[in-house]
Amino acid sequence: MASLLRQIVAGPRARHPEAGLDLCYVTDEIIVTSGPSSTYPQRAYRNPTDALVKFLDYKHGENWAIWEFRAEGTGYPDSEVYGRVRHYPWPDHHPPPFALIPNIMASMRNHLKEEKVTAGKNSDPRNVVVVHCKAGKGRSGTVACSYLISEEGWKVEEALARFTERRMRQGFGNGVSIPSQLRWVGYVDLWSKTGKTYVERPVEIIEVHAWGLRDGVKVSVEGFIEEGRKIKVFHTFSKDERIIVDSSAPNESPIAGAAGFNNDRLAPSSAQRANTVSDASLIDDSSASTPMEKPERQGTEQGGKAVIFRPKTQIMLPSSDACIDVERRNRAKYGWTMVTAVAHVWFNVFFESSSKETKAAHESDANLSAQQSDRGVFEIDWDAMDGLKGSSRKGTRAMDKLAVIWRAIGDDKDGQAKPIPEPAPGEAVPESQPADWAGKDSKDVDPKKNLGLRVDSPASAEVSRASSVRSEGGGRGNNNGDKSDYEESLHEVKANIDAKNGKQQGVEG
Repeated sequence: MASLLRQIVAGPRARHPEAGLDLCYVTDEIIVTSGPSSTYPQRAYRNPTDALVKFLDYKHGENWAIWEFRAEGTGYPDSEVYGRVRHYPWPDHHPPPFALIPNIMASMRNHLKEEKVTAGKNSDPRNVVVVHCKAGKGRSGTVACSYLISEEGWKVEEALARFTERRMRQGFGNGVSIPSQLRWVGYVDLWSKTGKTYVERPVEIIEVHAWGLRDGVKVSVEGFIEEGRKIKVFHTFSKDERIIVDSSAPNESPIAGAAGFNNDRLAPSSAQRANTVSDASLIDDSSASTPMEKPERQGTEQGGKAVIFRPKTQIMLPSSDACIDVERRNRAKYGWTMVTAVAHVWFNVFFESSSKETKAAHESDANLSAQQSDRGVFEIDWDAMDGLKGSSRKGTRAMDKLAVIWRAIGDDKDGQAKPIPEPAPGEAVPESQPADWAGKDSKDVDPKKNLGLRVDSPASAEVSRASSVRSEGGGRGNNNGDKSDYEESLHEVKANIDAKNGKQQGVEG
């Protein structure tokens, strides 16, 4: 029965025919496995820790070591794997804090390249690394592919294809499939091509721009804390932090006024203040009724107007990793709301340049940090965002596209910019603090999100119900003209940022 349960849980992932366990050899030196467990009921449907250790001892003697990435807890005490485990935990379904990458890569390289321990009679004399997360797919695949790219010189496409080939059953999708994790693999490729330079800096999120925002949408800014073991919501935009682009604006788009950085922040121009609509016009007439009387209208999927989310107070993230989280709610009866859309996107400002041209130049320049922009715009379409729990499922459409205007804070002089080099071969490599192996802190790791019914609250009304957008005719509708004007104005913002960055680099040079 336990064997059948493990086969069901493994699902699309390939099982090792000899071991009978949910694991694979990506290469002869890199083993990927789902997270083993030492406690019931988990060990009934996951790899039992003792069975995994027995297999590794038989095949590799004392030449194996584990790298684990589970912020929710490993599921076994270190003693059950002889203490041969390196901890670099971060939450499930997310990319790693990039600051972990240099240390993970260096520690794996040191183990694989060090002098081998005497092998047993039936064991392989080569050192091997065993990487695992929960399912041995997203987080483990991100690290395995990153190692092949940065330490073995593989191309991105080759590494991803190899992981899928070895880890997944044929026809069951890609091994690494979450868009933000794939973005991180691309960052690792850029990192390895530019001298493995990475500088961690705090980041200010200046504005978030959204196209086609639907009704009932909540937008939040999140980031990593505690070495990446947890995700924190740093800000959730309220209804009075929204500026709606008015289609009756004059030739200059209201967002074009945002192109100038006044006092190192984007301040509203007189054109913006003159052409924004009042908060009252954001709310559909039906929202005045109580939950008992009439549900909030779902609206159509045609979309709304362009919206600027401008915080009243600074949004400061402690690292270069930033996440924009989106949730859409519709009013239901009897004090409930229905969550109909959930999505998020991670990006790292060190690797995101203010223009495609700048990014292309970075790829051919060995000194990435010297040309790194201190501000820029990150853009993404709704369909390219991360879905629910690592899937592509996001529910109904909450918006068409968003852009994030960001600014990196500090430099080498004030100590806020912290270069994080890859430790040299043989050099001691720092580890992260492990999570509680039994999972006692797992509930605090990541703000859990799901589709379905939720209890209505005044707090949710303040941030979500005010995002209903009216067209000129008084109802919701598509506004392709505004979208085109908005895209043009955002290009002006980006051009202004490029010009400012270019001027700064010229002064510094």
